[in-house]
Amino acid sequence: FSHQVSRSLTMETLNPNVKAVEYAVRGPIVLKAVEIEKGLQQGMKRPFEEVIKANIGDAHAMGQQPITFLRQVVALCTCPELLESPAFPEDAKIRARRILQGCGGKSLGSYSDSQGVDCIRKDIAAYLERRDQGVPANWEDIYLTTGASDGIMSILKLLVSGQGLSRTGVMIPIPQYPLYSAAISELEAVQVNYYLDEEHCWALDVNELRRAYWEAKRYCNPKVLCIINPGNPTGQVQSRKCIEDVLHFAYEEKLFVMSDEVYQDNVYSPDCQFHSFKKVLYEMGPEYFDSVELTSFHSTSKGYTGECGFRGGYMEVINMAAEVKAQLVKLLSVRLCPPVSGQAAMDVVVNPPQQGEPSYPQFLKEKMLVLSALAEKAKMTEEILNKVPGIKCNPVQGAMYAFPRIFIPPQAIEEAKALGMPPDMLYCLRLLEETGICIVPGSGFGQKEGTYHFRMTILPPTEKLKVLLEKLSAFHIKFLEEYAALQEPSR
Repeated sequence: FSHQVSRSLTMETLNPNVKAVEYAVRGPIVLKAVEIEKGLQQGMKRPFEEVIKANIGDAHAMGQQPITFLRQVVALCTCPELLESPAFPEDAKIRARRILQGCGGKSLGSYSDSQGVDCIRKDIAAYLERRDQGVPANWEDIYLTTGASDGIMSILKLLVSGQGLSRTGVMIPIPQYPLYSAAISELEAVQVNYYLDEEHCWALDVNELRRAYWEAKRYCNPKVLCIINPGNPTGQVQSRKCIEDVLHFAYEEKLFVMSDEVYQDNVYSPDCQFHSFKKVLYEMGPEYFDSVELTSFHSTSKGYTGECGFRGGYMEVINMAAEVKAQLVKLLSVRLCPPVSGQAAMDVVVNPPQQGEPSYPQFLKEKMLVLSALAEKAKMTEEILNKVPGIKCNPVQGAMYAFPRIFIPPQAIEEAKALGMPPDMLYCLRLLEETGICIVPGSGFGQKEGTYHFRMTILPPTEKLKVLLEKLSAFHIKFLEEYAALQEPSR
C-alpha cells in the first residue's frame, strides 16, 4: 500500500521568483565541499587532508582573531553584572553603559526602534563626519540594518515598480556580488549589466555606464545605480575622479545611487585611497549634494573586525523625500528591529578606543596586525598567481578577494558544455576534488562572454594561503597539460 502524498507546495507551485534566485558563494560547489568534508571526517580517503574554504568572506571562520575591545563591549552589554568586574577596562564600560542606557529596560534583550538605538545612530553620524573630514551627517538619516544585505534589500524594495517598459531597471557592475542579482530576481526587477574594465584594473568607465543605460531604456526604466567600492569580487578601489564622473552621470539621468562601501577599511595599495561617495558628492557642490539621492551601506562583517555573525550594519539615506522616508520606516517596522547585539557591535566599529583611552594601545596593535597581514596576503596572492602560465590576476587593491582570469583549453570548454555546466564551474569542481580547495567560479558573479575567472578570499592565515596558492598553481598547470599541450595564452 503506497500512499501518494499530495503536497500543496511543490517545485511546480513554488514562487517562481524564489526558483530564479542564485547565490554562488554558497552554491553547488560549496555543497560539494561540505559533502567531501563529512566524508573525510568519516575516514574516506582523498588525495588531501582537509578542505580549505576560500569561497566566502568569513574572516573568523578562517582563523582571524576578534578585536578584544569589541567583544568586551558586547559582553558587558549582554551580561551587565560584568560592569562590576575589574577584568574589564573603563573605556569599554563607559561605552556599554551608554548603549544600555539607550535600550528599553536597560537590556540588550528588548526591541529597539525600527531605525535602531538612537545613541548608536548618533555615534555613526559622528563617525561619518570624522571619516569625511567635516561633511555634515544627520543621525536621523541613519538606519541600522541586519548586516548591509538587509539594508540593500529594503532600499531595492522601495525602488521596484512599474510593468513592461516602465519596470524598474537596476544597474549593477559585472562582475558583481551575487546578492544584487539574487535580490533583483526575488523582486522581479530588471537586471542591467555594466561591465568593469578588466584591462584597466577593473575600473568603472562612465561611457560604459552610458551605453548600458541607453540600451536598457529600450526595455525597462533604469533608475537605480549600484556601486561596490572597494569592489567585490574584483578588489579595485575607485579613484576620486571616477566617482565624480559617476555622480555627475547619476545627477544628469536622475538615478538613485546605492553605494556599497562595506570594504571601506580594506584598502591595501599604497597608491589607492577610499573616497566615500557622500564626501565626493558634497565636494561637487550644493547643486549635486542637495539633489542626488544616495544611500550608502556599511557593516560589522568586513573591515578589520570581521564580525559576520553579529549581522550588524547601517545605511545612510540622503535626499529621500520625507513621505517616502515614512514609508521606509513603515517597511522596517514590520521586521521590528535589527538584532540589538549587532547594533552594539556596529557601535564599537564606529566608536573605537581613541588615543589616551586605556584600551587604545592594544586596539591599535590588533587592528594594524589584521590590516597589515591582509595587505601582505593581497600582494602575495597577486604575485604567485601571475607566475602561473594561463592565469592573470589584477592587483588586489582592496576588499578581501582575488578575481583572476584563467585560460581554459578548448577541450575542457567542450567537456563542460557536454556536462551542461559553465567551464569555470568544471574547473572549480575539479580543483575541489583533486586538492580540497573550495573557490567560486566567475560565472557566479558574471563576466564578459568568453572569459573565465574564479574568486578566492585572501583570508586564510598566511602559511595556509601560501600552500593553497601553490596547490592551485600546480593544479592549473596539470589541468592545462591534461587538456592540451601547454598553450601560453596571450597576456
